[in-house]
Amino acid sequence: MDGSQPVDQPDRIDTSAAQPARRYNYWLGGKDHFAADRESGDAIAAIFPTVRVAAVENRAFLRRATAFLAGEAGIRQFLDIGTGLPVADNTHEVAQRIAPDARVLYVDNDPIVMAHARALLTGTAQGATSYLEADLRDPGKILSHPDLAGTLDLGRPVGLMLIAVLHFIPGQGEATRIVRELLDALPPGSYLAASNATTDYSTPEIRAAYDAMLASGRSDAWPRAREEFASLFEGLELVPPGITMVSDWRADGESQPRPDPSKVGMYGAVGRKP
Repeated sequence: MDGSQPVDQPDRIDTSAAQPARRYNYWLGGKDHFAADRESGDAIAAIFPTVRVAAVENRAFLRRATAFLAGEAGIRQFLDIGTGLPVADNTHEVAQRIAPDARVLYVDNDPIVMAHARALLTGTAQGATSYLEADLRDPGKILSHPDLAGTLDLGRPVGLMLIAVLHFIPGQGEATRIVRELLDALPPGSYLAASNATTDYSTPEIRAAYDAMLASGRSDAWPRAREEFASLFEGLELVPPGITMVSDWRADGESQPRPDPSKVGMYGAVGRKP
């Protein structure tokens, strides 16, 4: 889809089934969600009562990672896949406050997200902010799409942002395969910033309850253990402090003490392609 075209296809928007971006918006206290999203969000919150803490901390991780990339790392191009519904401090806002010439391409497969993004997310005159409706599960389509080439120069370093989206890729090793295909298309000096839900810090009872939800289709988020999450960064140079809870990644400037890992349940890291 051409990023300049408005989304005016209400028949493509299914409000009867929960959608991750709308559920996340619900947890963050937004208004862009429907009954199915709230029911799904409440069902997950019944197992993980602190899921809203995780959502807030993950959003703060996105802000800090983007600020690091645009500031210390000098990245001027961002490919943000799994954009989600607009809230405060979106990737282009954080990046362009630091570097007004930063260029950001948002990618999502939800037409509601794309409609909101095109209406609400405007960037600086010096930089660029554009949108592509595509699915993370088809990285080849994203990489070959003319809208990507019209915004990003893949001959120059790119910040690949995969924040709270990879856990919607089920299966051992499946997310790693997709990440590898995306990274292989990016030049040295590019970065990966990613986060993924985990049950590593949950009690056995909570893990069992969540596994039952996953098996019955009442949850669509595939938690990854630290070892599998680390495989996403194989061959990359991890930026200190390495793999942590999203709440702890370069969080010295945040309110202290930081939340207990059991209340966050989300790994985050940033790595550089050498």
